[in-house]
Amino acid sequence: MDAFPASVLVFLGAYLLNVLYITVFYHRGLAHEAVILSPRMQRFVAKTGIWVTGIDAKAWVCMHRLHHRHSDTQKDPHSPVFAGVLGLFRKQLLAYRKVLVALIRRHDHYDKVVADLDLEVSAVNARKRWYLPYLSHLVMGVGLAWITGSAWIGAAFVLGISSHPLEGWAVNALAHSYGYRNYATDDNSQNNTWVAWLVAGEGYQNNHHRYPDEARFSHRWFEWDWGYQLCLVLSFCGVLRIARSTRT
Repeated sequence: MDAFPASVLVFLGAYLLNVLYITVFYHRGLAHEAVILSPRMQRFVAKTGIWVTGIDAKAWVCMHRLHHRHSDTQKDPHSPVFAGVLGLFRKQLLAYRKVLVALIRRHDHYDKVVADLDLEVSAVNARKRWYLPYLSHLVMGVGLAWITGSAWIGAAFVLGISSHPLEGWAVNALAHSYGYRNYATDDNSQNNTWVAWLVAGEGYQNNHHRYPDEARFSHRWFEWDWGYQLCLVLSFCGVLRIARSTRT
């Protein structure tokens, strides 16, 4: 196989794995229980997720729940209202670090937000070795490049598996600034079609903010949430169970 098609396939595979952990396991599962993971599966996701995404499961869930509680107010950890669309990229990284440090230090306010999760902050972050997952991605990328003889394939893997900061920015910034609304929510959440198509339905923020406990983010016939298709496949395989939402 030529290097370019192989690079595309490697990128898509790595990107899909990254998105699977964030949108299905972290977001719809741990944060909202729109899909139900067994306690054993929750622990597996938390232990492996840090190595797949570079993002701590407990800290991500805590920050996301704070976002829903205070969406587009000054207490929102990542709102473009106060940081700007471009400035939000840096803002969300600083907010994540703040939440992570607070959880490591057992700050009562943050602990209460995720009190229902029988999870600990990953040992990687607790020991201040946050860079190790990203270093492992780089090592695997170099290994793929060496094995295949193509630097493009190695780079494709690294870009795909480490894509969450850009995905998160697109959802948090663009889908709270540009799009259309199906529901009159108290925040600025929008349904951004392009973000939804690229990030597994996550761009349908207005739908999601109206019904955060629903696994399916697409509510109209022309909306496509391929993240929900991942949920259906995993449900069929017995990995998770799709919960009944307040909308249905």
